[in-house]
Formats: sequence, C-alpha cells, structure tokens
Amino acid sequence: MRWGRTPDSAVTERDDDGYADLRSYAAIGDGRTLALIARDGRVDWLPLPGTDGHPVFAALLDAADGGCVELAPVEPYTVRREYVGPTNVLASTFTTAGGSVRVTDSLNTGISGRLPWTELARRIEGLEGRVELRAAVRPGTCLGQASPWVHETAHGPVLRLADMTMAVRTLGAEDVVPGDRRIDVTYVSSPGSRQLLGLVGTQAEPLVLPPAEELDAGVDRTIARWTAWSEAFSWEGPWSDAVRRSALVLKLLLHAPSGAMVAAATTSLPESLRPREGVGGKTWDYRLAWVRDSAYALTALFRFGLREETHGAISWMLGSIRRHGPEPRVCYTLDGELPRGALEADVPGWRGIGPVVSGNPAGEQLQLGVYGDLFAIVALYVGDGNVLDAETGRMLAAVADLTCDRWQSRDSGMWELPETRHHTTSKLGCWVALTRAVELAEDGHIPGDPSRWRSEAERIRSWVEEHCWSEERGAYVWYPGTDRLDASILLHAISGFDRGERMSRTLDALREELGCGPHLYRYSGMAEEEGVFLPCSYWMVSALQLCGRTREARELMDALQDTPNDVGLLAEMLDPATGALVGNLPQALSHLALVNAAITVATTS
Repeated sequence: MRWGRTPDSAVTERDDDGYADLRSYAAIGDGRTLALIARDGRVDWLPLPGTDGHPVFAALLDAADGGCVELAPVEPYTVRREYVGPTNVLASTFTTAGGSVRVTDSLNTGISGRLPWTELARRIEGLEGRVELRAAVRPGTCLGQASPWVHETAHGPVLRLADMTMAVRTLGAEDVVPGDRRIDVTYVSSPGSRQLLGLVGTQAEPLVLPPAEELDAGVDRTIARWTAWSEAFSWEGPWSDAVRRSALVLKLLLHAPSGAMVAAATTSLPESLRPREGVGGKTWDYRLAWVRDSAYALTALFRFGLREETHGAISWMLGSIRRHGPEPRVCYTLDGELPRGALEADVPGWRGIGPVVSGNPAGEQLQLGVYGDLFAIVALYVGDGNVLDAETGRMLAAVADLTCDRWQSRDSGMWELPETRHHTTSKLGCWVALTRAVELAEDGHIPGDPSRWRSEAERIRSWVEEHCWSEERGAYVWYPGTDRLDASILLHAISGFDRGERMSRTLDALREELGCGPHLYRYSGMAEEEGVFLPCSYWMVSALQLCGRTREARELMDALQDTPNDVGLLAEMLDPATGALVGNLPQALSHLALVNAAITVATTS
C-alpha cells in the first residue's frame, strides 16, 4: 500500500465535525513557533508566541471554538502543494473551474534572524483566470481558557486574546470586515495578481504594525534564509529527499531562544483511532524537550556539519541538568525548567478523542535510560572535536557515580509506564553511561578514577546477559521473568552493546511478534491499543545494518519511503489498517530515527 504521496486531489478530508485527517497537514515555522496547515488551506494549529505558548489557533483540537486562519477559494477546487525548494515555506496551488491561484505560506524571519514578533504571511498569486477567495482570522478560546475580541484603535482593528495582541495586514483585498471576535477578508485573483493575508502578534508588549508590503517581502527573505541554511549542511548519501526534508523538520523543532529540541509541535493527538474503553486516546503533551531526543539529534546534526545547532542543544541540556541536578530528568520545558503535571482542558480533542492536556507527568518519573542519553550526547560532542568546561566535567563525574548505584533500581522504562520494573533497556542505558564515562575520563575530559565505573558497567553486562536473555524466545526480553518483547532493545544494537548472534535473533523475534508490514509496535500487546511506532521502524533499519544484515536494512529502508505524508512529515505513529498518521506531529523522534538510519546504512556499508 502506498500511503505517502498524494498528487492533485479534491479536498474532502474533514469529517462532519470539521476535523482534518492528520496526514493532510504541512508545517511551517520561524524557530520559535510552528503552524500546521491542512490541505484545504486552513491553519488549524498556531500557538503564540512559542511552540509551548498560548494555543491561539487550535481548531486541531477544538474544531468549533479552537480558532483558525482560513484561506481558500470559494468554488470547489483541487490542490497541489510542495515546499519551496529546500525550505520550510509552503506553496499550495488551488485550481477551480474558473482559474488557479498559488498561496505561499511563511512564518517570516527578520533581516538579522528571528523576528521579535510573530509574522505569518500568506501570499496569494493569480496564475490563470479569476478565483475568488475567502479568508478569516478567528482566534479561539485558548482551549477554553480565554475569550477573544476585536478592539478598534486609531490604526484599525486589532485582535486580543489573553495577553496576546494581533493585527491582520492585507494587500489587494476586495473587502475587510471586522466582527466582534474575528476578521473576514475577500480576495479576487487574476493572472499576475499579487495579494497578501498577514498576521502579526506579540505577547504582553506593544504591537508593531508593518505595512503589508513588508510582510510580502519577508516571504522572499525567509525563503532565502532557509535556502542558505539548507546549503550549509552536507548529505550526499541515499534517500536524500527524505533525509533533507527530515533535517528541515528537525530545524523547525529546534527552539531557537534556548537551543532545546521540541519532542513534537502539538499536544493531545491520540495514538489510536479506536481507543479502547478505559484506555482513552493516549493523548500526551509533547511540547517539551526530552534528553533522549537531544541525544539522537546530535548524531544527525554532527553528521551534517552543523555546529551552531549542536552547541545550542548541548548547552541547553547541560545547563538544565546542572540547574536541577544532580540527577538528570527525563524532560524539561523549552526554557530548561521542570515540567508540571498534566492539566486537562474541557474541549473535545481531535475527532472527539480526549483528553486534551497541557503538561506531561513523565518529567517526574525515574527513567534510567536518560543516564545513557546524557553520556552519549557528551561523547559525541567531544568526539567531534569539542572541549567540556570544568563545571560540566565535575557534574558528569558525579552523575557517573550516581549511575553506579541507581542502575539496580526499578524504573518506568523508556515507554514511561506507571508500573516500575527492572527493564532490560533501562539497565543498558546505565551501561552506556558508564562505558562512555570511562572513555571520557581516560581521554581527560572528566575528572575521577574510572575503575568503579568500568567495574559496574561489566556487572550490568553480566546481569543483562544472565537475566534478560531468553533462549526459549530466542530474544532479549522486556524485563526478567517475562516472555514479552520490547522494541527499544534495537537501540542497543545501535549503542554497541550487542551486534552478534543474540541481537540478530532478537531482531527476528521482534519482526515476527511486533511487526506489521515494514513497521513495529513498541512492545507486546500494543496492537490492540495504538498504532505502530514509527521510530521503531527506522531503528530496525539501523540495527539490521549494524548486525551485518545490509541487504535487509536497505530493503526495509526502501519500503519505508512512502511512510511520510505528501510533504515529508512524520507523526509519532501510524494506523497500519488505513495508513493514517496518529499521535503528535511532526514528531522529532520519528524524523531523527529516519535520518540516523540513513546515516548508519551510508557510513557502515
């Protein structure tokens, strides 16, 4: 089944309640926030001023009252869309019976970098014939927390919501009609015409009102900046289109003000289209930064030769851990603070699947794998020719000492489950931490005597080999005493713990029990609760390659090429019955796994 590519098509992807299929979304961003635009031209998700800010436009989760920015032809139409070259600026061509028009969507950047305000620019270019378009800028209720209104000023109407102030800027509009909670605009295009719908916004500060012509010029400036960024990284390996698009998505998810890698741009998108009674939709808030994601991100960013992003990411992470240490946490807010628990909003959720939440309780869990993630990042950083500061060296030595004691504890595991166990891959995360700590100490990067770290690393290896291998299953099991399997063991073919016969047999067992086409479920029993977990599919590619099964790795990678949607975006999961994307999107871990799989195959063949 070919799910990913959709050429010119009529837009019929919204259900009766107004929710669009998740596969229909494209993403644009400015380094601080990110917008999701459906194929019908509607911006259904745009938090302000940042990704974790006010959900000002959130029809994605509340079609009736969430708010959106609409722009589409009045007549029935088909649409074809693509990104403008190697950029995160989107171009959609709408064709009606009377003509065609191109809409170019950009979250603009400034002359010297990110703008101090948010600037959404939607350029409208007439191609053929005459096309009437209707637009509406209608903020929502911030998921039931505030009420928008239109305020008349000496410079025209502005929109207010909570502490946000926004203004609509237009060029070549036929009519602009302010209401009490929205602003409606009408356009008519003709061959060669050029018009614009723009939105500028600030939080708790005065609002600049740039002329619409400046917003229009900002589109070209933003295209040029994205193009220059894309030309700065190097990738000449296989699957280049998917790798380059994933790199651009990852750049969208790097939070420029702090350097943090956002796990996903959204909250509360369900992991299953058919939630079981009592299970719910498995809806989580991923607008946080996981240490794990940062670890995988650096592998890709180093390979692409990107130094600004790698330095920003590791500096954010190390600073956050120092501030809240000594024990590293699973995740942090984008400004490096500790996340709060989940708060529920009284809104329906995407297609009525809730709850809709803000915040994530994972930050309070013990997950031992984070120790390995931390040391893997640092090892990559110094291995790329960089030097640690003295304070970081002392902190890492203290964390290594802590790991020697903590590895024996039960934890929630990588999948953040409420019941704690002696998870196999959690122990192996500690093994990664200690083996990397020994290497760092021997090379003079961190202080201390590594003899204890080396001894405890060997003790972990022996424990896993004795307690976590099942000859009956022919696989490493999820935890001692079970015959259930866990796909996160793939990460420890990648880490180097085992690339021999046992790991190779484990790959076969995973594909047999957890496999669904080219994809995998996270662990035993998940086929009834959620979609396949897309990062696992790409981790399997890397694991096959590193276990010497190159032909299978390449065949699997080829089979995965139609998994992204028509503009190259991946969510967290996929419903194998329909090919529908499920879970939050775009998902950093999915794109990171894709990129690193391509790198692994290209560099170890």
